[in-house]
Amino acid sequence: MIYLTPLVFNKIELSATQIGSGLAAAAFVGTISRLIAGRTLDKGTHSSFIIRWAAFLAIFADIWLLNAQSFFSYVTGQLILGAAAGLYWPAVEVSVPSSCENFPSSKGFALARSADALGTCIGALIGSLMALIGEIRSIYLVDTICMIFLLVLLVSNPLKDKRAVLINQLKNNQTYEKKSVLKNSNKWFPQLIPILGLSLLATGIFSLLQSALPLDLVKGGVSRPPLSEGWSSTILAFQLGLLLIFQWPVGRWLSLRNPKFGLTISMSNFCIGCFLLGISTLWEKGLILALLAQFPLAFALAAFLPTATEAVIQITPLEYRGVSMALFSQCFAISALVSPLLAGRVFDINGNGMLIWITTCIGSLTMLPLINTIREASLKAKT
Repeated sequence: MIYLTPLVFNKIELSATQIGSGLAAAAFVGTISRLIAGRTLDKGTHSSFIIRWAAFLAIFADIWLLNAQSFFSYVTGQLILGAAAGLYWPAVEVSVPSSCENFPSSKGFALARSADALGTCIGALIGSLMALIGEIRSIYLVDTICMIFLLVLLVSNPLKDKRAVLINQLKNNQTYEKKSVLKNSNKWFPQLIPILGLSLLATGIFSLLQSALPLDLVKGGVSRPPLSEGWSSTILAFQLGLLLIFQWPVGRWLSLRNPKFGLTISMSNFCIGCFLLGISTLWEKGLILALLAQFPLAFALAAFLPTATEAVIQITPLEYRGVSMALFSQCFAISALVSPLLAGRVFDINGNGMLIWITTCIGSLTMLPLINTIREASLKAKT
């Protein structure tokens, strides 16, 4: 749904800056709700409780956006949706290791990212069909149905959350000392900073693929002609389909290797994919390069998401994983706050996205040396 929201509100003639402002507003609220969710999780709250609240908020946002016809109503709906996303991500991420039991958590994250990719791909395909028949706004009805199904699933099959049980046991233990916990926090947080820095760039690119790429395709490039909303959404669905294909084999392959290798592979492919998108605007048949770019971009996403998440879990002590996952997911929120605003401004000034993709290409290249620091932290950390 996030991928197709720019197309929905581009149709009612909101400017690129206005669309970016709505996405940024959602990200701003998401930064607050992420921290609330993380702190609540670290107090021993079961992850299912927070996910249920996220689903309720998402349903409310869907109903609101379904009827939004102005900039004000669009931003309001995005604010509610941002709050829901902020609650959801830390809760669902900390539940993955708890649900793995004897299954390696690194493979668990790869499997979870595969499920994310499958859901996003199916949603984008449905959205593409809706766009082709002129009913793209119906994606909010589809999302409402999904949220209702999620609520039913949580009631019938509650998530396992051993983390919450262990935290409550730890708090009730007479040997539990807050000073000792604070001392541990001083060890893991500095190790987390390099991962957060690298994640800001990766999630920035991820956000741009959601917000800037749809506009880039429908507006066209310097020489590349614009596409219809239906074909633009089809290309987005193609990218998500590639991510679905790559996610499990790539994630499983990288789960057997250290974080440096996986993150290097990811940044290198981000660099290649963004470069291809940038130069595609200069060619009349640049759509070919834009399509080719989806392969390294999908591979980069498949490599980054499970590898970075597992590295954060490895570094962080059990009683701080809620906060650490909230901080990690804040990278998505900050990127979603800044990237759409900057991208919308670039489109309004230049009329195309070439500067966006060339800048992210250079950024990916220059961030590669930071990966050595992440490797050191990840390998030395104790769970």
